Amino acid sequence: MTNSLHPNGPRRTPLPPAERPMEGVPTPRSAPSLPSDRTSKPAGPTAATATATTAAPATATQPGKPRDAFFDNAKYLAIVLVAMGHAWEPLKGQSRVLEAAYMVVYAFHMPAFIIISGYFSRSFDMRADRLKRLVTGVAVPYVVFEVAYVLFKRWADDDPSLPVSLLDPWFLTWFLCALFIWRLTTPLWKLVRWPLPLALLVAMLATTSPSIGDDLDLQRTLQFLPFFVLGLCMKPEHFQLVRRREVRILSVPVFAAALAVSWWAVPRMNPGWFYHRDSAQELGVPWWVGPVMVLALLGCSLVLTACFFAWVPRRRMWFTALGAGTLYGYLLHGFLVKGGGYWGWFDHKWLHQPLGEIFVTLVAGAAVTLLCTAPVRRVFRFAMEPSMEWAFKRDATELARERTKSPA
Repeated sequence: MTNSLHPNGPRRTPLPPAERPMEGVPTPRSAPSLPSDRTSKPAGPTAATATATTAAPATATQPGKPRDAFFDNAKYLAIVLVAMGHAWEPLKGQSRVLEAAYMVVYAFHMPAFIIISGYFSRSFDMRADRLKRLVTGVAVPYVVFEVAYVLFKRWADDDPSLPVSLLDPWFLTWFLCALFIWRLTTPLWKLVRWPLPLALLVAMLATTSPSIGDDLDLQRTLQFLPFFVLGLCMKPEHFQLVRRREVRILSVPVFAAALAVSWWAVPRMNPGWFYHRDSAQELGVPWWVGPVMVLALLGCSLVLTACFFAWVPRRRMWFTALGAGTLYGYLLHGFLVKGGGYWGWFDHKWLHQPLGEIFVTLVAGAAVTLLCTAPVRRVFRFAMEPSMEWAFKRDATELARERTKSPA
């Protein structure tokens, strides 16, 4: 006997079709972004990727569509600059030229990572599958590598008293912590009327507030926030503007001028401003200098980032596939850099000569390249991209859709 209210049998409300991502936005199952970097507070006065990304830590396109080679190329080249910058730190104190190059690189390589991370976070919302991906692709690697770096320092630097604290990101892990916060707040930035001015105001106020402290590295998270929000606001045509021939030509004298200005500024400017890690008072200047430096550095960083993007190849290159593994290169190369410092690799005098500096630069680039390759990614996927199906409930809509597809 059939139900009189449903003569053809019980009816179910049709399931909604699977949501398709926006143009140029990755699906939740895409590879993690890279990201950028972080150094521990060095003897002198670092910078984030994922890359995560990371990135930052920002990698995939719509299902069935080929990956955009431009973004993979940009992420790979940026992670190489991150590794080179970290390798220069023990050497730059005796070379004004190297320190000038260091300042130029630190002015744009982290902003470039963060802008890409923001661009590929445009579709993020509080949907269950995206939250799951945020946990497995950002939060879990943060916990794993925060603990791993502390244990590594305890062993390699003979410092058994160093505490494990998930509230105080150490070395490179700050970027994952920041990316987690930025992505969680993405719906808010897409809701407000003027997201970029608001993010800039937050960054300016952060530089005047030493009470923010080191917990979760919030000072750096807030000061780098405008770059992430800028990425959220960008569209594909904006990247096309900087890839024009005239921009590539103009970028050459711009970079040359930046190097000259940096060479002049080496003895006159605290490089700590480029790390965005401290308030103005902590850098020894009046509070009002902080907001001014935020605006000045934002302008410099955006100009140099545009010049960097202008020279990123648009076609597939031999290193394009490595762009999907920048989070691996970002998080793993820190063990080599820190280990080299602990074990005295940088103490050889010949490394502090021009040829030695070139040698260290090439080795750093080669090492991070190897760490982005597929074999390394297969080995460390358990820590970088764990599935963790056991930890999550099945989505009700997905289960219902499976039931409708299964034979009666």
